[in-house]
Amino acid sequence: MSLPKNPFKRALAEGKPQFGLWAALADAYVTELLATAGFDWLLIDNEHAPNDVRSTLAQLQAVAAYPSHPVVRPVRSDAALIKQLLDIGTQTLLLPMIDTAAQAFDAVAATRYPPQGIRGVGSALARASRWNRVPDYLNTAAEELCVLVQAESVQSLDNLAEIARVDGVDGVFFGPSDLSASMGLLGKPGDARVRDAIRNGIDTVRGAGKAAGVLAPDPALAAEYLAAGATFVAVGTDTGLLSRAAADLAASYKNAAPMSAPVKGGY
Repeated sequence: MSLPKNPFKRALAEGKPQFGLWAALADAYVTELLATAGFDWLLIDNEHAPNDVRSTLAQLQAVAAYPSHPVVRPVRSDAALIKQLLDIGTQTLLLPMIDTAAQAFDAVAATRYPPQGIRGVGSALARASRWNRVPDYLNTAAEELCVLVQAESVQSLDNLAEIARVDGVDGVFFGPSDLSASMGLLGKPGDARVRDAIRNGIDTVRGAGKAAGVLAPDPALAAEYLAAGATFVAVGTDTGLLSRAAADLAASYKNAAPMSAPVKGGY
């Protein structure tokens, strides 16, 4: 049994644009449906969605048969949480709120076994190693792991060049909502000042030889960031798609249906 490959990591290294969708409904059946839609990657969110290790595992299992690559975001960049997510088979992590190179270094260390890092050794119990049926898993696991860190604050932008240069960081993802709040522009992720900061950040990350990504559900913003050099872009969320489609369907009938004819007669 061979170690599963990580095509997403290779695509980023080759500079191939990867389009993703946020999976926040926290349900394996929904995430499996999304995996048939054709996105390059799906973000299984534990930070702002009601996921935990077991629901994440169910979603990893549900999408395993499909080409869409699962990316998992923990609620925070924490070595214990990272260990659990790696052991259940996560190969790509999106780690939130990384503000310094030291935090990025610690994040990478949490994904590596000693002596390169601090990941706890429990592969005999882990889906990641197929319960030790993958030969030499302990020495080869890191080859297929992809570590993405999120730049979401003014502090992270100040330290961006150093963060991007940390060995083992494969890419930096910009979170417009938190970044705009940190810039004093709460609720204005599309503000020109935020967009300028992200475009400059993309240039810095690319200059360090790493992939840059961003959440951009607005097609115009997605195009802007792709033109700036972003290679992994989340272009929507499952919650947004469902909410918008449901509201549009309801409105199409409520706004267009003729008034019912009054009932004649009666008591």
